[in-house]
Amino acid sequence: MSFNALSLTAAPVTKLSPYVPGKPTSELEREYGVTHSIKLASNENPLGPGRKARAAIAQAIEELGLYPDGNGFELKQALARKHACSLEQITLGNGSNDLLVMLAEAFLTHGVEGVYSQYCFAIYPIVVQATGATARVAAAYPESHPMALGHDLDAMRKLVNDQTRLVFIANPNNPTGTWVDAAALKAFIASLPLTTLAVVDEAYIEYVEDPGFADASRWLSEFPNLVVTRTFSKAYGLAGLRVGYALSHPSVAEVLNRVRQAFNVNSVALAAATAALDDEEHLRSSRQLNVRGLQQVNDGLQALAIAAPS
Repeated sequence: MSFNALSLTAAPVTKLSPYVPGKPTSELEREYGVTHSIKLASNENPLGPGRKARAAIAQAIEELGLYPDGNGFELKQALARKHACSLEQITLGNGSNDLLVMLAEAFLTHGVEGVYSQYCFAIYPIVVQATGATARVAAAYPESHPMALGHDLDAMRKLVNDQTRLVFIANPNNPTGTWVDAAALKAFIASLPLTTLAVVDEAYIEYVEDPGFADASRWLSEFPNLVVTRTFSKAYGLAGLRVGYALSHPSVAEVLNRVRQAFNVNSVALAAATAALDDEEHLRSSRQLNVRGLQQVNDGLQALAIAAPS
């Protein structure tokens, strides 16, 4: 009898396909015989880490023989100052992706449900399915809508019932580049029962130029069932170090820490992220570069008569 690990695998996992990452730039350049290529697929910050983060990385290397601070005390302190919240409301992750997995592990199981939009971040379907929970997928806005293919909050709300434990909303959304305005998002969260957690994924919020954009982290005191996830991978340029965080009610954070792996964020990532939070100059440069790139893309789309959210 031949061995087949799939026959031993938990049923929900058998239906998943392994994530296939994009090829590294060096391999693609060899394959196609090109040089100086630019990879766009992963939405990486071309500036990389800022000056302060680089200095912190160099210093942290000297202590790599020691385990990292499992509580991430210094980074949590910096985040608590930034968001005017308590340390007990913060959970650190190996990228915000890690936090999405923790949320699913902690709150989803067979017999309950998770809701997300049709064209959402690819990880939401994976984490829901891996737990054996039922996925409820809301149809996105049609192509004729000003936020074409974006989150239709009314359609999502209709899928919420007594068995719904998590609703995932990326704002701004990846991959559609659409967003939900503050009033609509706040009303949606307010409409949810306390048995449903609203997970607002703000991985790209640092790139938003509109000062009136929905910053869900400001609503934590109003909604105990709100969880906001952020990352240092994008605007802060630390994608390779994998560090993110969640802001929530202390009782939600306490549950997440029950499933969080010990030392899930490495020492270099902790040091770099703490320093990056204090580097407004680098964050401003990242935003400015993104604005110029966005204008370049919009000009190109307009020349091709392709509509884009504006």
